[in-house]
Amino acid sequence: MSKNVYSILVDRKTRGQKSFAVLIDPDKTSLQKLDTLIRRSVDARVDFFFLGGSLVLTDNLDESILHIKAQCDIPVVLFPGNPSQLSRHADALLYLSLISGRNADLLIGQHVISAPAVKLSGLEVISTGYMIIDGGAPTTVSYISNAAPIPADKEDIALCTAMAGEMLGSRVIYMDAGSGAKVPISESMIHRVSENISIPLICGGGIREPEKAYRNCKAGADVLVVGNAIEKQEGLIADMADAVHSVPIVA
Repeated sequence: MSKNVYSILVDRKTRGQKSFAVLIDPDKTSLQKLDTLIRRSVDARVDFFFLGGSLVLTDNLDESILHIKAQCDIPVVLFPGNPSQLSRHADALLYLSLISGRNADLLIGQHVISAPAVKLSGLEVISTGYMIIDGGAPTTVSYISNAAPIPADKEDIALCTAMAGEMLGSRVIYMDAGSGAKVPISESMIHRVSENISIPLICGGGIREPEKAYRNCKAGADVLVVGNAIEKQEGLIADMADAVHSVPIVA
C-alpha cells in the first residue's frame, strides 16, 4: 500500500466517504470459504478486512492473512481479542483499550505485556478507544472482558466516554455491540458520538440488513463492520458494501 491504514481512514473521513469492513474470524473461516469471501469482497469494493475474534483457538492467523494478501490488495487490519493475536503480515493493528469498562487489565494491563511483541512486529499501531454497547444479549466480547457494556439508551455515557478516549489520545473510537447482538447500536447514539469527536468512528455488532448499515453510516459512522451476518450469508457482502458506499457525501 502507498498509504498507511490510518491515513486512509483520516482521508476518507475528511472527504466524507464511508468505508465498509468485513470482519473475519480465523476460527470460523476455512481457506476455501476465505477464497469466496475474498472474491466477493473484491467485486464489492470492500475497503478493509478486519481479522480477529474474542477467542482464537486455531493457529491459522498468519496463513489467513497471507492467503488474503496473495489474492487482493484490500488492507488487512488486526482486530485482536488478546495480545497473542499478532501477525507481522497484517497491514495494521487496532490496539484496543477498553475505555467503556472498568477492567484495568483491558484498559492498560494487557498492553504492558504485549508492548514488546507489538513493537517488534513492525505493524502500524492504531490506538483505539474500544467501547462495548449493550446489544440486548450476552456476547463473547462482554463475557471475555468481564465488563458491563454501556446501556443502549445511555447516549450521554457513550458520548462522554468517546470524548474522554479522544482527549486521552485514542486515534480511533470503535463502538461495538458485539457479535451476535440482538440489537445494533442506535443511529441516535452514533450521531451523538460522531458529532462530538474529530477522529474516525468505527461501528459494528448486530448489523444484519443493508438498510441498517446505511442508516448507521448516515448517522456518523465512518467505518461499518459486519462479520456474523456475512458468515451466515456471504451474498450480503455486495449489498452491505453498496449500502455503505451509497451514503451521500456531506461537504
